[in-house]
Amino acid sequence: MITTLDRTAPRDLAAELPARLSLTPKTTLAGQLDGAWWPYSRDLEAELPPLAAALEEPWGRITRVTVNPTRWPVVPHTVPVDGRTLHVGWFTEQDPDKLILLSYIAGRWDLLVIPPETAPAAAARLMAAAAIPGSVLTAGVLTANEATIDVQRREATWEGEGGACLSPFGNPMDRSALPLPGNGWR
Repeated sequence: MITTLDRTAPRDLAAELPARLSLTPKTTLAGQLDGAWWPYSRDLEAELPPLAAALEEPWGRITRVTVNPTRWPVVPHTVPVDGRTLHVGWFTEQDPDKLILLSYIAGRWDLLVIPPETAPAAAARLMAAAAIPGSVLTAGVLTANEATIDVQRREATWEGEGGACLSPFGNPMDRSALPLPGNGWR
């Protein structure tokens, strides 16, 4: 398998846009996750600096990050962040939908990673679910639940539209949008 990355577009985009985060409120209830992160791309070198900058105020300086390499085409060993180095590690045993952040002083945090291509409504549901204090749902369970909701939504659309065709973008298409067969009948 060959993976090609456009090295300019995601980095330019990530540098201009703030990190999309939803963090669990400070509470005594410990849960499986400390929130969710919705990156703009799968380029860790571009995405980690804005994330680390956004978390510095609430959590302190992030020094290490671990990921599962199945979701990231390239996992750099280090990433420069504001004149310092953020160390990146990978573990195949780690949940592929989770990012672990470490700080020498403040501790460890686990974030659900929402795939960049996720629809905004689905991302909003995942971000809200991951930020519930004391939740026992893991990153994998939340992602699987959202996938089930998406399948059910598509099936309901299919049934509600009388078996309507879906466009490549997942929206129902009117029969008039379909190409005419050779005999001109629809």
